[in-house]
Amino acid sequence: MSFFDFLGIVGGLVLFLYGIQTLGDGLKKVSGGKMEQILQTLTSNKWKGALLGMLVTAVIQSSGATIVMVVGFVNSEIMSLQQSVGVILGANIGTTITAWLLSLTGIQGDNIVLSMLKPANFSPVVGIIGVFMMMMCKKQKHRDIGSIMTSFAVLLIGMDIMASGAAPLADDPKFTGILTAFSNPVLGLLAGLIITVILQSSSASIGILQSLSLTGVLKMSSAIPVIMGENIGSAITGVMGAIGASRNARRASFIQLFYCIIKTTVFMIGFYALNMFIHFPIMERTASPVVIAVFHSIFNIAAVLLMLPVSDILVRLVEKAVPVTPEENASRQTKKELQMLDARFITSPAFGIQQCKKAADRMGDYVRESMETALSIVLSYDAAKAAKVEEIENTIDHYEDELNGYLVKLSSMNLSDSDTHMFSLLIHTIGDFERMSDHALNIMQSARQMDEKKQEFSDKAREELQVFNSALNDIVGRTVRAFQKNDLRLASTVEPLENVIDGLNEEIKSRHVKRLRKGKCTIDLGIVLEDITTDYERIADHCNNIAVHMTQIADDAEGFDTHEYLISLDESQKEEYKIAERGFEHMYALPKLKEDRDNSDLRGGKDDKYNKAGKSKLKDRKKS
Repeated sequence: MSFFDFLGIVGGLVLFLYGIQTLGDGLKKVSGGKMEQILQTLTSNKWKGALLGMLVTAVIQSSGATIVMVVGFVNSEIMSLQQSVGVILGANIGTTITAWLLSLTGIQGDNIVLSMLKPANFSPVVGIIGVFMMMMCKKQKHRDIGSIMTSFAVLLIGMDIMASGAAPLADDPKFTGILTAFSNPVLGLLAGLIITVILQSSSASIGILQSLSLTGVLKMSSAIPVIMGENIGSAITGVMGAIGASRNARRASFIQLFYCIIKTTVFMIGFYALNMFIHFPIMERTASPVVIAVFHSIFNIAAVLLMLPVSDILVRLVEKAVPVTPEENASRQTKKELQMLDARFITSPAFGIQQCKKAADRMGDYVRESMETALSIVLSYDAAKAAKVEEIENTIDHYEDELNGYLVKLSSMNLSDSDTHMFSLLIHTIGDFERMSDHALNIMQSARQMDEKKQEFSDKAREELQVFNSALNDIVGRTVRAFQKNDLRLASTVEPLENVIDGLNEEIKSRHVKRLRKGKCTIDLGIVLEDITTDYERIADHCNNIAVHMTQIADDAEGFDTHEYLISLDESQKEEYKIAERGFEHMYALPKLKEDRDNSDLRGGKDDKYNKAGKSKLKDRKKS
């Protein structure tokens, strides 16, 4: 092999990996949920999946390409790991068709139909059509399909360039002599494995073996170990295709690798152990293209029939090799929970809205848990709890995406007035829930920053934050419960508490400035405190937004303005509102300052400091 042949292999590898990446991106972009439904049907059980994998591989004559496509599907979350098992195992049967074709037509068959079925021949055609669609089509969907076709062509061309770069080796007597040089089964297996890895094609290595068998000097005792090695070597393409892919995509590639290792190891040990006593006649038989094809097919069909019923073992093995992270566990749990948002319910919009409400209720539970966890580490950092906040935030983001997508589909249906009102409430609430989880994440990151820098708040600041934490947990809990139970009475207590929280925020900042002037606190800690209390304030704002929207929906007020409602409510001086606010002020009063101990009330006994802060806040409220 010359240096330029080596460069050709590297160039093919670049195209191969690029094609895999863009193919996965294109599939995810254009699928729009339809491909998931098609694959769900075709891979609803292992046997259907195996049949699909066998047919696809038989058509494109490349198990490597099939495995790479499966890895792309899994990487794009179009196909689950469990769904991929059947397709991967079926591809191992489909690849034996190539050996039959080679046994009938020869390696250089002239049949134009068979020739066009080879990836090296049809990939340029696919690529030309794809490029034409990308350049000429006006609809984005058609251009996306063209991108998928072009990516697939680039992938196959990359594979062909790699094979072409290594092609001179196939005619090298020293190289092909490896196939017949090893009478030891283990060495023969290694030879078949290495050759397949180098050629990047199990079909090519089988083809070389079949062509050598035409000489009449190759016995099956030498051919069988090479065939076994080829089975393991064929899995390397899939492993290469998973480079840079998601953890689940890597697991899909390892399924093929582990399966090939298991089936080959079991066969080699069992077959050669029995041969020591039985002496199988096939071992002394002269190899021929047809005999090699028959053996190759029987071995792979038998392996799939035995392994497919217990294929869950493969899934467990790959999850041991590539452990499931907490984030993945959370994602799986979320997907399981969101199965209630079934596409079939869209045709029954009333029931679909009910399912969305249930999902939003669960989203509220996650928000409350995230908030409680984040606040608990402000004064006592815990890495495990910090990771939990990140995990929940990812879960809530997923809930928001799924719910928004489902509600958009429901919006085109004929909704009743009550369903329309609930639809509006859900749209607003899930957005506020998601923003609250974002602020919880910000709080956790501030706490982590303090821990990394070995910073601590002063005792006074800690006391004040404990009060603030209690008030914030209270308002979040009230909001979530009010939403889940549609309790307007409870919702009406949220705004008075939010007003008190605004006052707490202003007072804590004022006290920090005093400590800063006396040298009892640092500027760095002041910045962290400012970030944390701002997030606290924003969370309370979102709680109030939800409570106000609940009232708005109940009053059926079209074009209702949240800010006007808050101002009008504050100005109305309703006795019930004032009583609730004073109760919260008493419940969440900050510890008295030393210089104010002679005063009967930290706020001068006038309730002005909190109310003024709240009123000022209402004028420039930010919904961030």
